[in-house]
Amino acid sequence: MDIRSIIIGAFFMIAAQASTWFQLNSQFVWTWAKEHPWLFIIIPSIPISIFYYFATKYMVTGFGGVLWPARFLSFGIGVIIFALLVYLLKNEGMNAKTLVSLSLALGLMAVQVFWK
Repeated sequence: MDIRSIIIGAFFMIAAQASTWFQLNSQFVWTWAKEHPWLFIIIPSIPISIFYYFATKYMVTGFGGVLWPARFLSFGIGVIIFALLVYLLKNEGMNAKTLVSLSLALGLMAVQVFWK
């Protein structure tokens, strides 16, 4: 396991997941975003694809060429980013179900990184 590659991949995945959140959910946060959907469909598509590509490349490399750990880490990062942005920008509170889901996502990530 190459922890440096995993960390680089995780930073790319954070950028990818956050960008995707804004691409898909800005329409529910800002009126001008809802009125200009093509800006949110076309403009961020290439940068988001680049972020996902390199996130996957670095994480799979970091896990010795195995795809599953990278997928689970990507999923966990996505859940956490989604929860944070919904909380910060939509003021949707954290209920017990959301907190349990976040805990499960963190547990899933910990298994992939720390279980030898």
